[in-house]
Amino acid sequence: MRPELGVCYYPEHWPKERWAEDAARMVEMGLTWVRIGEFAWSRIEPVPGQLQLDWLDRAIEVLGAAGLKVVLGTPTATPPRWMIDRHPDMLTVDADGKPRKFGSRRHYCFSHAGYLDECVRITEILARRYANNPHVAAWQIDNEYGCHDTTLSYSEAARRGFRNWLTARYGDVAALNRAWGNVFWSMEYGTFDEVDLPNLTVTDPNPSHVLAFRRYSSDQVVRFNRAQAEVLKAHTNAPLIHNYMGRVLEFDHFEVGDDLDIASWDSYPIGFLSDRLDEDAAHKLAFLQQGDPDMQAMHHDLYRAVGRGRWWVMEQQPGPVNWAPYNPAPLPGMVRLWSLEAVAHGAEVVSYFRWRQAPFAQEQYHAGLLQPDGRDAVGADEAAQVAGDLAKLGDLTQTQVQVAILFDYPSDWAWAAQPQGAGFNYFNLILSAYKALRRAGLSVDFLPSRQRDFDGYDLILAPGLAVLPPDLSAALSASGAQVVLGPRSGAITEEYQVPETGRPGVAGLDVHIDLVESLPPDHTRAVSGGGQVIHWQEQLSGTAKVLLRSDAGAPVLMSSGGLSYLGAFPDEALWDRIVEQAAGRAGLAVMRLPEGLRLRDMGAHRFAVNYNAHAVEWNGAQLEPCGVAVWKDGARVL
Repeated sequence: MRPELGVCYYPEHWPKERWAEDAARMVEMGLTWVRIGEFAWSRIEPVPGQLQLDWLDRAIEVLGAAGLKVVLGTPTATPPRWMIDRHPDMLTVDADGKPRKFGSRRHYCFSHAGYLDECVRITEILARRYANNPHVAAWQIDNEYGCHDTTLSYSEAARRGFRNWLTARYGDVAALNRAWGNVFWSMEYGTFDEVDLPNLTVTDPNPSHVLAFRRYSSDQVVRFNRAQAEVLKAHTNAPLIHNYMGRVLEFDHFEVGDDLDIASWDSYPIGFLSDRLDEDAAHKLAFLQQGDPDMQAMHHDLYRAVGRGRWWVMEQQPGPVNWAPYNPAPLPGMVRLWSLEAVAHGAEVVSYFRWRQAPFAQEQYHAGLLQPDGRDAVGADEAAQVAGDLAKLGDLTQTQVQVAILFDYPSDWAWAAQPQGAGFNYFNLILSAYKALRRAGLSVDFLPSRQRDFDGYDLILAPGLAVLPPDLSAALSASGAQVVLGPRSGAITEEYQVPETGRPGVAGLDVHIDLVESLPPDHTRAVSGGGQVIHWQEQLSGTAKVLLRSDAGAPVLMSSGGLSYLGAFPDEALWDRIVEQAAGRAGLAVMRLPEGLRLRDMGAHRFAVNYNAHAVEWNGAQLEPCGVAVWKDGARVL
């Protein structure tokens, strides 16, 4: 694989006379891909049924003639104003019952059949016109599903769709009542038409009801994406892509990805540090202009799994963004570091957002590679430097590593429905486990919870896996790997009830959860030998061997054979001990890296990235502030 660079471009924002100049400069900078069209519906179809595609024809031709490969987006994330007049009930509705009005983007409800038909129609028009265009080398469907909290909609269309979905799932309402335990609080229904959406209730709705609605809502995203994918597949063999977001877990990306060829995501490290990470003030200050050392890598590895090995960064931050609470500029070297780090995790393409900074509307303060007047912005030189770096690296080979984390979107929905403690959420639990593996110098694969083949993995972590089906438990037990389950793994059935076998109910591991506690942030519990329990602790019993105990004598980690159960949310020091012990049992060597330094192995190449604002020495090499080093077969090549 030879990674390439790209950029997001909006020809409809600029005079046609500028397009050829922009295209030539893109090529000069070392870019080979350009994404266009994903927000352009009002220019493609300004009036219903009256298409204006000549400008798009010309843009594709100009870009292609310069030697660029075009990713053409379907414009369905931005339905034009006339669409609201045609389908006034298509707007998504928030949990308070308020419609999300026209005037920005992503204002459609996934459940609305009429809008889905419109999306199929416009996709068919574009597919027929551009499927055989030699310059259109890939397609992006829609843009950033779920961004701006738009997966869950409490509209009338969603209410009707949910009732139909429940009818298909349960068959009769008595089965639904049993599955949800509706005898509790007299919540039983007489017909499916009596079932409402789980919002605006006096206190918490039934978590079974909430989880069912979350599953339904995820299915609507899958359905929406599949409808467009089927149209495109009928006309083209070019790869289909969607650009996912960071810390958006409201739909099952693996199921969406089943209908696509490539997963991509939009990486905004500094914006996410401020906006989407639950870290303390000292951490955020230390990495204010670099981003968290693990947030990007975690999503790289996750979306590589979603794409079944093929993935891109569709939007890479090249300068300050405009949407976070605070928007500092990247330190010198960080745009290069982010780009090469993505390559280290297997990215086929790193595409910058955007080419020219917009001079109008909501993103005027969002930096691009060029300023609005066409002068180079601060990220342009680093993007060109990355192109030179990639030429030096040559071919790269993505290989399976020895360590994996099982990831499960419905587990996030389950624990959000009934967190049992303000400090507990699935994302933070997964990220904390991932960080511990990375601090130990280990490279990580993510695997979907539907995985049953674990051949080649020596260490598997499955924290917070809400439902643990018997066949998954058996596959993990038979894998030969060291497997660390918990906390809160196997805690519920698919319908959100306590399993009849008890929690966690893992065959071959005699561990029982007798009670659970959630802990306030100012309360921790020490573990003998070092580390603390935070947020969450389970009282464990059983005949399995106790590997770790609290200072009070309570089991924290119990093991039998290759299976271990962790009954607590560890702090960093405790996670480091757990990872070191489990890796030792698996025969894996670990190392203690300097703070802010991270490694990634990719075939014969080893990448080291320094997220610090100061230099770091490691492996006999000096890494400059925000610097990158690469070795191939032990010899430094970058």
